Amino acid sequence: MGDVRPRRGQHVLERSLTETSSGLWKDRRALSTLTGTGTVRAPLTTLRGVPTIVIPYRGDAKRRLPAAIRAAAAVAMLGDVVSAALEVGRVLVVTDDPDVVPPGVEVVPDPGEGMGAAVALGLASVEGHAVVLNADLPCATPSAITRLAAAGLALVEAEDGTTNALSLPDPSVFAPLYGPGSAARFRAHAPFATVTSPELEADVDTGDDLERYAPLLGIRTRSLLAVPA
Repeated sequence: MGDVRPRRGQHVLERSLTETSSGLWKDRRALSTLTGTGTVRAPLTTLRGVPTIVIPYRGDAKRRLPAAIRAAAAVAMLGDVVSAALEVGRVLVVTDDPDVVPPGVEVVPDPGEGMGAAVALGLASVEGHAVVLNADLPCATPSAITRLAAAGLALVEAEDGTTNALSLPDPSVFAPLYGPGSAARFRAHAPFATVTSPELEADVDTGDDLERYAPLLGIRTRSLLAVPA
């Protein structure tokens, strides 16, 4: 689950994480949204309709992972993201490698012009609410995706200031702003709220990231690393 913090320094609800018997984590924070007078709790019914999830994927993007597991880890992480997304709604994967895409999704050919162009092409096939998820979020869960969508126009910021996920009630709001510091650029572009979500903040770029997030990893990535459930 996640809470919405529109800007740094403004009040957000505290969160608590409790470890389940399986070694995964359950985020028990209450979702909040900002009003003109303060912060209020928002129920999940704020989400209207089922979003379409767009996932851009390039298998050669994870160059900082150990070479021995790089290709397999990229595919495993994509599988974990897709598995969570399919429980939420329609899924589109924009990729230049359709052979590794799990069944049950729609494949959109990657135009080969960068991540922003790939997302824009995927969104062109969406009518209504869209959620954009990076393919390196192996800790993603259906609940985390649903709560991001319920936040309306919102994003999940990575630890380094880049953008891991977007919620777009109107896909036409999207602009190709990815890259270093992109979360701040998205907030400057449109009134994106920032959703705190451990599952969607946990992007994997290095072998150290895989070890750090081991308790949260999806089943495919966990199996690849032989991490016990």
